[in-house]
Amino acid sequence: MTTPEPLTLPAPADTLDWIRSRCDGQLDRARELVTQLRADRPTDALAVLNAWNDIEIAVSNAAAAASVSSQTNPHEAVRDAADEAEQRIDAFHTELALDRELFEIVSAVDGSGLDADASRLLERVLRDFRRAGVDRDEATRSRLRELAQEELQASQEFSRNIRAGVRTIRVRPEELAGMPSDWMAAHEPDDDGLIAVSTDYPDSVPLATYCSVASTRRSMTHERQNIAWPENDAVLHRLLTLRAEHARLLGYANWADYDAEVKMIGDGRAIGTFIDRIADAAADAAQRDKRVLLQRLQQDVPGATDIDTADVPYYSELVRKEQFAVDAQLTRTFFAFEKVRQGLLDVTGRLFGLSWQRVDASTWHEDVASYDVLRDGERIGRIHLDLHPREGKYKHAAQFDLVSGVRGRQLPEGVLVCNFGTGLMEHSQVVTLFHEFGHLIHHVLGGDQQWVRFSGVATEWDFVEAPSQMLEEWAWDAAVLATFATNEAGEVIPADLVERMRTADDFGKGFHARTQMFYAALSLRIHEQVPDDLTTTVRETQAQYSVFPYIDDTHFHCAFGHLDGYSSGYYTYMWSLVIAKDMFSAFDRADLFAPDVASRYRDRVLARGGSGDAADLVADFLGRPYTFDAYAAWLAE
Repeated sequence: MTTPEPLTLPAPADTLDWIRSRCDGQLDRARELVTQLRADRPTDALAVLNAWNDIEIAVSNAAAAASVSSQTNPHEAVRDAADEAEQRIDAFHTELALDRELFEIVSAVDGSGLDADASRLLERVLRDFRRAGVDRDEATRSRLRELAQEELQASQEFSRNIRAGVRTIRVRPEELAGMPSDWMAAHEPDDDGLIAVSTDYPDSVPLATYCSVASTRRSMTHERQNIAWPENDAVLHRLLTLRAEHARLLGYANWADYDAEVKMIGDGRAIGTFIDRIADAAADAAQRDKRVLLQRLQQDVPGATDIDTADVPYYSELVRKEQFAVDAQLTRTFFAFEKVRQGLLDVTGRLFGLSWQRVDASTWHEDVASYDVLRDGERIGRIHLDLHPREGKYKHAAQFDLVSGVRGRQLPEGVLVCNFGTGLMEHSQVVTLFHEFGHLIHHVLGGDQQWVRFSGVATEWDFVEAPSQMLEEWAWDAAVLATFATNEAGEVIPADLVERMRTADDFGKGFHARTQMFYAALSLRIHEQVPDDLTTTVRETQAQYSVFPYIDDTHFHCAFGHLDGYSSGYYTYMWSLVIAKDMFSAFDRADLFAPDVASRYRDRVLARGGSGDAADLVADFLGRPYTFDAYAAWLAE
């Protein structure tokens, strides 16, 4: 079998034409395949599934190209064209799922002779038809078509407003007291003597962590929690209303129930139960660590009775420095970006039996670094690392599919999108990079599938974070960090410092868990019943779950991008973490590169993609069903 070639991307100047030809060309191909399937009307189950697979490959290719371009391209015209292409692709996909003739063809076949993967695909395709509403009357199906298009447009507007909503504060140099020298060197005063600091991560995260001037921290917090306000308040309300109608038309009580049906958790009520279980488990640790923060604040502000998120990162850092002897400004000197990036490749290559070969490939921006992924000398995929911020780019950290792998037909390609500076990194950013790279590895290793439906990170959505969360553990291991974490003098990060870093990082995990449950409960509640006043719901939900109070005149939901892609499912981060902690328990902490367990994990979890239920993949790796025990023990430490 001939190994497929990677996708050839255009030169930046040709991207606009390419995005149109790629998306429309693949969409036209899908239409031709649908016409052929209708004409042939095969009765053999495997023939029908092969035809369906061809259609899904074409749609997937079109959608991936549009998504990556929409979120990463530096030119507004290209991003707009990609957004428009997404609308056409989504409309086609909706028509496909509501096509009764196609449903009749697929549902008429006898699948009794299919192998396990094909049988699973047939079941999933039929489930998709049902969840789309193919069996509803024409008026309902017509409205479902309209809703799908309106939902996409609202989602795109929500995301676009966040990308464009960068805010800036302008302060005097003395109002940035405590900032690292390299950060200050990169922020020269303007002609008026003021320094501009944006809400982008490389600016705002260090400021929140190190700036000793409370008023500056509070100004930045206010701006960060008001990104895309007020625009996205109305956009989000519209999106929630559309989703609610969509769910009701399909017979579900609300969007949360509809969305949860295809996840490990099963239904919306179970989400609330899980959230409360985590919140209760974290309650004591959260209050204990909050008291430590408040006591430290009171040393600077006598009479302070509470602490909020404008001060939490700064005082958390002070506590770690003063009580755990971890100075993040010293720690960051061991994490120069270029060394970290190469170290990540070396570590993951050794762990999973891979090598990364830099290639001179055309991409959408000069910052992007591309690598072929090799296993036993054979290219099995390609990755693109787009790791620095720029105007119009996606503002958070995520992995995007560029091509979904299909055995013998196309290689998996993924894009890692982050917003790190080019100099020294915070260790928390190193952890984030390892986390997101975990998605990229999952996409590539899981890309050797016959059916595109099961390619890469194609498992239940409340499992997809678990492999990435587990990979974070390698960014906390002294022996692992020693392979790449060196300062300017070439000195390796001391093992005792790494141990103190780990101990210090455990400080606050209780209130971090409660904060995550605030986010999860918010995403659930607004999808169970759309509130008239979203800000009021934010304030009330925060009061119930977070141990930190709401900051007046802020509207964090407007920039909560996960409300778009994850909708009611933000709980999935913590659900996945429970599984990640259990999977990591199979590794020997004295040797995280032990080949037997690493290869077993690679082959039984990552390489399987979506070809099995997540719970079954984990059980196959662990030799037993996963449990809550490892997470509970970690939380109690």
